[in-house]
Amino acid sequence: MRMKGQVAESGQSISIDMAVDNRSNCEGTITQGGSKAEVRRTGETLYLKGDEKYWQTSLKGQPGSDKAVDKAAGKWVKVPGQDDEMAGMCDKQKLVAALDEDKSERQGMKKDGTAEVDGTEAVKLTKESGGETHTLFVAAEGEPYVLKSVVEGGDAPQSTTFSNYGDKVEPEQPAAGDSVTIEEIVGASS
Repeated sequence: MRMKGQVAESGQSISIDMAVDNRSNCEGTITQGGSKAEVRRTGETLYLKGDEKYWQTSLKGQPGSDKAVDKAAGKWVKVPGQDDEMAGMCDKQKLVAALDEDKSERQGMKKDGTAEVDGTEAVKLTKESGGETHTLFVAAEGEPYVLKSVVEGGDAPQSTTFSNYGDKVEPEQPAAGDSVTIEEIVGASS
């Protein structure tokens, strides 16, 4: 499936556009505070390609971070998938489970008519709770896939669309000359 959306957290907007599958393959982008990183996971290897600002933020306070930023910026940084918390973003089952972690968010939702989400007719479900309005748009025909989730109000408003259910995700492994290992980055900062 593909997830595309935005969440506002601590006054900062985070955007994600990620395709994930059942085999933990993924590819997409994450944008936060003016920085951008591309993410790919194929097999057991996670690759991150961040711009200079992304690496400055990620490596802030680390010894020798200036050298590491220079080594990483614009390159695919290869890290073992199981060793990086971002790898969880590539696990479709865990991701879907995390989205539904707080079951109380969907309890008490009431049908609120229909709407169209990217050309697909959807049933609109809403609930107000704690100063927030939660809205789910579920496909009206075929599989009852969630097409969109919106939270308005509160501390972390968000809007995420879900599409391309069942599509294959086949990220390309970056060319050897376009990638560096995390060990090379850490070595550069020594």
